[in-house]
Amino acid sequence: MSRSFVKRCLFYFVGLIIMSIGVAMQVKGFVMGLAPWDVLHFGLWQSVGLTFGSWAVILGIGIVIATSLMVKALPKGGVYVNLLTIGAFIDFFVWLLPDVENWPAQAVYFTIGVFIAAFGSAFYMTPNLGAGPRDSLMLVLVVKFNLRMARARFLMELIVTVFGVILGGPVFIGTILIVLFYGRIIEMFFPYTRELLIRFIGYNDPKIIQFK
Repeated sequence: MSRSFVKRCLFYFVGLIIMSIGVAMQVKGFVMGLAPWDVLHFGLWQSVGLTFGSWAVILGIGIVIATSLMVKALPKGGVYVNLLTIGAFIDFFVWLLPDVENWPAQAVYFTIGVFIAAFGSAFYMTPNLGAGPRDSLMLVLVVKFNLRMARARFLMELIVTVFGVILGGPVFIGTILIVLFYGRIIEMFFPYTRELLIRFIGYNDPKIIQFK
C-alpha cells in the first residue's frame, strides 16, 4: 500500500466528515428548505420513521445498484465507505449540533451548511476513490451524456425535489438555490481541494480526479 494511497484515503475520510457537518447544519436550518435529496430523506424520516441518516443509506443502496447497472461495473471501494458511514455521520452531527428556534439563526445555519457541504463534497471526490452514491450518479451522467457537472446535478436534483415535495419534505428558497447553484459551488472548490491534496501528498499523483 503506497504512501500516496494512504494519504488519499485520509483526505477522503476527512471530506466525508466535512460534508456530513454541512448536511447536518442544513437539517438544523430546514426552515429554509433542504437540498433535494435531503428533502426526500427528511420526508421519509417524518412520514415513515427510522432516522434521516438511515434513509440516506437505504436510498444510497438503490442508487449504487442503478449506477452499477448503467455503467455495467461495480463502483470503487470508496463508494461503499461513503454509503456505510455518511448516514451515521449525519445522524451524529444532527444530534450534536444545538437546535435553533428563530428564523434568522436557521437561515445562517442553512447558508453556512450549504458551503461546508459543497466544500466537503469536492474534498472527498478529489482523491478519486469513488464518490458517494448520489455524486457517483452525477458523474455517470456527466460522462454518459457529455454534460457539465453543474447541469447534470441540476437535472438530477430537480427530479428528486419533485418526489421530495410529494412526501412532504421541506422545500423553500434554499432548495431552489441549491438546485440552481450547488453544482457550481462544488466546481468552484475543486481547484482548491486539488491543490490541498497535492500539497498533502507531496506531488501531483495522476490518480487525483481532474475536471475542466
